[in-house]
Amino acid sequence: MASFSFGAGNAAKLVRLPLHLAGRLLTLVVPRTTGDWVFGCGVGIADGALALWDVVEARGHRAVWLIGDRRQAQDAAARGIPHVAKHSLRGLWLTARARVVVVTHGFGDVNRYAVSGAFVVQLWHGIPLKRIGLDSAETLRPPAALGRGILSLLARRALGLAYRLTARRIRVIPAASHLVRGRLESAFGLPDDRVPVTGEPRVDVLSQGTPESRRSVGRERIAAAVGPFDAATRLVLYAPTWRDGEPDPAVPSDGEWRAIVDVLTRHDAVLLVRSHPLGAGEYRPPVATDRVRGLGSSAVPDVTPLLPGLDALVTDYSSLIFDASLVPLPVVFLAPDVSAYARRRGFYGTYADVAGDDWTKDWTRAARRLDALLGDDAVRGKSLERSRALDARMHAHHDGRNTERVYRAILAGLGRERGRR
Repeated sequence: MASFSFGAGNAAKLVRLPLHLAGRLLTLVVPRTTGDWVFGCGVGIADGALALWDVVEARGHRAVWLIGDRRQAQDAAARGIPHVAKHSLRGLWLTARARVVVVTHGFGDVNRYAVSGAFVVQLWHGIPLKRIGLDSAETLRPPAALGRGILSLLARRALGLAYRLTARRIRVIPAASHLVRGRLESAFGLPDDRVPVTGEPRVDVLSQGTPESRRSVGRERIAAAVGPFDAATRLVLYAPTWRDGEPDPAVPSDGEWRAIVDVLTRHDAVLLVRSHPLGAGEYRPPVATDRVRGLGSSAVPDVTPLLPGLDALVTDYSSLIFDASLVPLPVVFLAPDVSAYARRRGFYGTYADVAGDDWTKDWTRAARRLDALLGDDAVRGKSLERSRALDARMHAHHDGRNTERVYRAILAGLGRERGRR
């Protein structure tokens, strides 16, 4: 079963309103300390938050990471990162006192009840293809228990107002390009001065060093997570996106699994399956094979540094499409529910803008496409051309210094706020 849906999440938000009001009262009376920063990240000690942490720590700022579970505590300790449980009284106090709050998913990355009044840096966690935030009716879906009457309508309006008020707290959210900037401004209801085109800190790792060194490091990390493989083995990542609480419609049938394994065996390849952490769906072949291995978020919270170690990507609507274009990687587009997904969630532009008009709708055809991609240099070359064109459209920076630009944008924003006081 899926572990989350917008309806259930929004029901929890409505229940927590008194706690948010209490937190707001706290932040009105507790002064924020100029030099203090707190960090949080929805997937752990990873992503753009970790990239920015390294820069902030090197500059000598006082900072602490707010963790949500034991695994995050262990990962923080292994890196020597000071950390505190975000749901503890200490986590509440540190969030209330911090001048700068850094998150990647939402305010729940830190202590959500003490964010008001802080300089909030929302790094986000990928370039959106599917509509997000205020651009998607799904975001404001009311709890199912309210039905479809007046209570549901009132709840949707209340959630929309709360979302806008919450998003206004964001002072910096970096964009990969001017095209992406427009999407973020619309999704979060922000003016353009809060959405600088700095590039995303989370993808600096895909531009630093040489292609050979990035590939070597990526494959080493993959082997550490899924077990050893031969140097010549090709690696294919399958990463379906979240279906907003619904089961994944692309889980292969037994026959499709056999076709997939045949292709992998023929080309000495391994399929790494990375289901979305909030999604549902079982990816287990009906026969024993080491050609299919799990690469879940519990083993690898942030897959971005691993992308250069891959040889191909299979996905539907994941923002990994845009990350993979920086490598670049050839992509097989497997999207069985484009029409339904477009009606319910919506896309920025059209799906064809990214995938062309020849995406596959089931694993039978996806396996054939992967077979051609791994066996025909011309097919692979054409797919790489599409990825490079997408990269040119979506990313303004390729110098590995996105994090530095974001850091400077934060300092500039803090300076403007001090000047207005």
